[in-house]
Amino acid sequence: MATRRSFIHAGSLSLLGVNLAQYLKAAGKMAGGGKAQSCILLWLEGGPSQVDTWDPKPSSAFKAISTNVAGIQISELLPQVARRMDRISIVRSMHTRGTDHPQGTHYAITGHEPNAAMHFPSIGSIIAKEVGARNAMPPHVLAPQWERARQYEEYFRSGFLGGDYDPMCIPDPSKKDFQVADLALPKSVSEQAIASRQSFLSLVDRHYRKLYDGAEHANMDKFTAQAWKMLLTPKVREAFDLNRESDALRDRYGRDGVGQSALLARRLVEAGTRFVTAAGFHSNSWDTHARNDEGHRDRLCPPLDRTLSVLLDDLKDRGLLDSTVVLAMGEFGRTPFVNPDLGRDHWPTCWSLAMGGGGIQGGRIVGASDEQGANPVGRATSMGDVFATIYKAFGIDWMKEYDTPIGRPIKIANSLEDKTGEPLAELL
Repeated sequence: MATRRSFIHAGSLSLLGVNLAQYLKAAGKMAGGGKAQSCILLWLEGGPSQVDTWDPKPSSAFKAISTNVAGIQISELLPQVARRMDRISIVRSMHTRGTDHPQGTHYAITGHEPNAAMHFPSIGSIIAKEVGARNAMPPHVLAPQWERARQYEEYFRSGFLGGDYDPMCIPDPSKKDFQVADLALPKSVSEQAIASRQSFLSLVDRHYRKLYDGAEHANMDKFTAQAWKMLLTPKVREAFDLNRESDALRDRYGRDGVGQSALLARRLVEAGTRFVTAAGFHSNSWDTHARNDEGHRDRLCPPLDRTLSVLLDDLKDRGLLDSTVVLAMGEFGRTPFVNPDLGRDHWPTCWSLAMGGGGIQGGRIVGASDEQGANPVGRATSMGDVFATIYKAFGIDWMKEYDTPIGRPIKIANSLEDKTGEPLAELL
């Protein structure tokens, strides 16, 4: 027998384990006072080598080059980004936990070490909860979803906050047959038929309320109405349609998963989505345990350099960079020394990330590493500090704590030694 809730599944959301109304329950819980309205996470799965990208050292086979900001140098493998250094900043003193990919990813995305008794929310889910939905768009999206190693996808979810703030996980937008089935009505179902279903749902509601009239129904009206609006609003469907972009721009981003996921992310934040993870680097792409130099030079840095540069240009040209935080990072860095296979192994002790936009200053360096890029010099920077910086840019209280189902308070910007993260003053 169909339930009342099942009526909102007009598309195929159930196939992805997603409830369309879930995205919209956050509406009305808007944070204020921040310049940032959205965030794009360019996820560098596997962990880039800091000494071969953002923090060049003599131990790297690649030379350091100057950028368009005096005094800042990055690897020669990122020449296009170097010409846009004024738009992003580099944190060179990251220090995190977890020496393997699952633990490192969980920590980088949630700020907490894995705990079998607790499912922690990701930064994307927290932002979705705190600032809410806009323009009938899903507030939290991950593209593309993992085809293998699906446990990583779990770390980007909402944990104990519940499915309302889970990301909408969609297929690889670079595939020729890419489409988001959730937003397409079955051919056998017309919009007129959907309207009839809505009428039937209203009849069910009226009968049900005679038996039990509670405050939750007022909320359900609002969320269900917005769910229908998302399903039937052409602009929502259009936001996911990459064919509306010119071939020239799609080529500039790159026709691979990295480029097209970033282009889709730009379209989504422009339409109203709050947090998008562009996860085109899949299957531990940056995990260069062997032939590190060849991997970074030939396979990894070229699409990063190309896509991040075009994304920054595109956001700026559309007037979106001032309101969109761009964060490029993996789960940790790589060893400052090479192993017998000429590779670099996992290194959470000291690594780098890049961020800018949304009120976060560009052209800055936060922290420093030693001569080998092995340890932070001075104060280490935690994920909690990065999260606090982004939250402050959004106008979110970074000192906030959530109560878990078992009554344990959880910091949304959890730093090392269970302290609260501090916004990076150099960037705000």
